[in-house]
Amino acid sequence: MNRSFITKNSLIIAVIAVAAMVATAGCGPKQTDTTVAGTTVQSHGIAYVELDTVIANFDMANDKGVELDEKTKSSEAELTAKSQAFDRDVRDYQNKAQKGLITRATAAEMEQTLSQQQQNLLALRDQMAQNLNEESIVAQRQVLEYINEFLAEYNQDHGYQYILAKQFPGPILYSDTALDITSDVVAGLNAKYQAEKDKNKK
Repeated sequence: MNRSFITKNSLIIAVIAVAAMVATAGCGPKQTDTTVAGTTVQSHGIAYVELDTVIANFDMANDKGVELDEKTKSSEAELTAKSQAFDRDVRDYQNKAQKGLITRATAAEMEQTLSQQQQNLLALRDQMAQNLNEESIVAQRQVLEYINEFLAEYNQDHGYQYILAKQFPGPILYSDTALDITSDVVAGLNAKYQAEKDKNKK
């Protein structure tokens, strides 16, 4: 059965949309002053985050990965148990048929039952794979949405005109490390996510 749980690589691909930007007024790398909630925030132009590092260290992405991994293992265990039961039924039929312990009518009924079991087993396998794939896609979108919302909040205090996503290979071939805000973003993401988890536990 194909595993469909969330992976860091698949999340990196999904989150590339972050490069779309968190924009404030104006364009270009020049520094400007932006008024936010009655205070003046200096705009620093462009910043970027290393996507692979963000995903690898974002607790929400890791939690989603663990959840989907557990669901995958559970689905595989259920499918394995049903497959083993089907194999036992097949061997039972073959044994009885070879020894002449059943009539042709009974054999035909057993064959029809086994055929239906096999079809049900294949349908279950396909349904499980589809469900896990859908959950993986939804989890990726949830992580992406969370990051986008955080960056919008983050930028209210920092005034960047653009926040880009960098990964290799990717469209950004060179970047000044002075513009790298990855560590700050990871710390902020995890702090917000952990606070929300703690709140939900109460």
